[in-house]
Order: sequence, then structure tokens, then C-alpha cells
Amino acid sequence: MGTLLLMTKAFFKDTLIAQSDWYIEVEGNVYFPPEALNREYLKNNEKTTHCGWKGTANYYDVVVNGTTANAAAWYYPEPLEEALKIKDHVAFGAEIQVEP
Repeated sequence: MGTLLLMTKAFFKDTLIAQSDWYIEVEGNVYFPPEALNREYLKNNEKTTHCGWKGTANYYDVVVNGTTANAAAWYYPEPLEEALKIKDHVAFGAEIQVEP
């Protein structure tokens, strides 16, 4: 788990979903800080998954102009101790383009 300083953006259908000049990378996924998100494009999804060292992840659908990427973003609202650095940070699945 490392913190990086580099302007990074997440897009869906050419729409900016998140942007930050710092993020945390975990297992190849970029976790954006909560304040970097354009929340108007994130809708709660009931899906949850569990990771043995991060805890339970909650999901968002990403919705842009009526097109939905189901459960394409996730975050850990109550991470386990080893993953406290990513609390409430959001990562995106393959449907979302993340670029430096």
C-alpha cells in the first residue's frame, strides 16, 4: 500500500468522475480520496464483498447520461486495521478509465 503524488483522473463515457493529485494504490487499484469524487455520478448499490485484510467493501454504480456501470466503484467505510489508510477512499473497476 503506497501513497502517490501524481494528478490522476477517472472517466466514464468521457465524463470526469474523480480527480486528485494524490491517491493510494493497493493491489494495483487506485483509491481516490473522498473529496476527489464527483458524487453526482455515484449511486449506492446494495452489493458488498469481503476482503480478509481490508474488510467489507460497499459499492456504487457509476451513472452518466443514463448509462450505468453497475457496481463499478467500491470503498471501505469501516476497514480492518491494516487498511485504515483507505477508509472511504474509492476505487474503480475496469469499466472506468483511470489515467495519470
